Amino acid sequence: MATNILMPALSPTMTEGTLARWLKKEGEPVKAGDVIAEIETDKATMEVEAVDEGVLGKILVPAGTEGVKVNEVIAVLVAPGEAAPEAPLPGAALPAAGAPLPLAAPPPAAAAVAPAATAATKGNGRVFASPLARRMAQQAGLDLTTVTGSGPQGRIVKADVEAAMNRPAAPAQAKAPAAAPVTVAAAAPPPAPKPASAAIAAPHEAVPHSSMRRVIARRLSESKASIPHFYVAMDIELDALLKLRAELNAQAPKEGPGAFRLSVNDLIIKACAVALRRHPGVNASWTEEAILRFTDVDISVAVALPDGLITPIIRRADQKGLATISNEMKDLAARAKAGKLKPEEFQGGGFSLSNMGMYGVSHFAAIINPPQAGILAVGAGEQRPVVKNGALAIATVMTCQLSVDHRVIDGALAAEFMQTLKGLIENPLSLML
Repeated sequence: MATNILMPALSPTMTEGTLARWLKKEGEPVKAGDVIAEIETDKATMEVEAVDEGVLGKILVPAGTEGVKVNEVIAVLVAPGEAAPEAPLPGAALPAAGAPLPLAAPPPAAAAVAPAATAATKGNGRVFASPLARRMAQQAGLDLTTVTGSGPQGRIVKADVEAAMNRPAAPAQAKAPAAAPVTVAAAAPPPAPKPASAAIAAPHEAVPHSSMRRVIARRLSESKASIPHFYVAMDIELDALLKLRAELNAQAPKEGPGAFRLSVNDLIIKACAVALRRHPGVNASWTEEAILRFTDVDISVAVALPDGLITPIIRRADQKGLATISNEMKDLAARAKAGKLKPEEFQGGGFSLSNMGMYGVSHFAAIINPPQAGILAVGAGEQRPVVKNGALAIATVMTCQLSVDHRVIDGALAAEFMQTLKGLIENPLSLML
C-alpha cells in the first residue's frame, strides 16, 4: 500500500525547512532506519531516516526546495511492484524519523492527527516508533506499547523512551499529553492583521530572511512580550581567575588526549554551574501549573553564526571538570558553526550564558531564552579603578548582568545568585573542589 512521507519537524521551533538533497532515488528500495534525505532547518543540517520499508515511488519535493512546510508531503513510499502515484495520496501519511518535538509545542498538523492511544500503532499492530527508539527500548527491556509517543502522528522517539526509563511513575507520564496546548491553540481567535510596512524610499538591498532569522525574531519577540524581565548587574574582579587560568594552561599538556587550553568563558561556565547548584530556584522554568526546577544543571552557551546564533548545551556542567568543559565547548562551537550539531545538543538547557566580552562590550542586557527563566550577560574584563582597604587601586573588572523571569525568580534570589557567582569568580580555587 502506498504511503505519503511527510516533512518532519526536526526541532521545537521548526515550521519549515529546505530539502537540501535526496539520498535515495525514485525506484530504490528503502528500509526502516535508512537515511533518505538531508534537511536544512533553522538550526542545522540534519539527516532524515525512514520509519518504514518499501520503495521510494515518487519524489514530490525536489532537492533544493526552500520553505517546505512541516507535514507537507515530500514523497510517496510504495510496496515492491506497486505503481507509483503522481500526486500525494489522501489519508495515510508516514512522517520521516527525526528529532523529538516537545509536547509543549507540537506543530498544528502533527497535533491534529496525534492518536489518543497510549502508543501509536498501525493497522497491522506494529508500534509506530523510530529505529533508535526501538533499539533503546530493546536494550532496556521496555515494552513500547506502554510508551506515549510525542513525535509527529504520535510516533515514539528517543526522548519518549528516555522519559519512560527515567520517570516510570504512571501519573507523571499520563499527565504529559494533557500539557500540550492543542485545544488552546485551536480555540484562539484569528490573529489581527499585520500593519503594512512603511515604504522605504532610501536606496537599499533586500536580504531575504533565513529560517534561523525568522525563528530568532519570533521567539525573542514572544519572550520580550510575554515574560516579565528584570535585571540584576554586578561588577566582578577577574585578577585571581586570570592568574589561575594562566597557571593551569601553563601546566596543561599541549598534545594528546589530555590536552586542553582554558578560556575565561570556560571558567565562567563552571562558576555558573556551581552557583545554579547552590541556588536551584534559578535553574527553573515557568508553567501555568507549577514552577519546574531542573534536576540537572544544563547550561546553554550562545555561539554566534553568520546569520544568527545557536545555544549548544554543556550537560551536567556542575559535575564536570574545567578541562572537560573546555574541550566539550570547543567541539560544540566548531560543529555549531559547521551546522553539524545533533538536535539533543542544542535543544533543552535550564539556563543560558551569553559572553560578548571578546568584542570589547562592557555590559549588555540579554533576552531570556524561553522556557528558561534566566540568562547571564557577560561583558569584557577591563582595568578599572577600585577602592581596596580605603586606598585607590587598579583591578581587572567585568560587569555581569542577569536577566530573569520575575514569575519564577524574585529580586532577593537573583541577588543571592549573583553574590555567589561573584564569590566563585573572585575566589576561583573553590571551582577546583
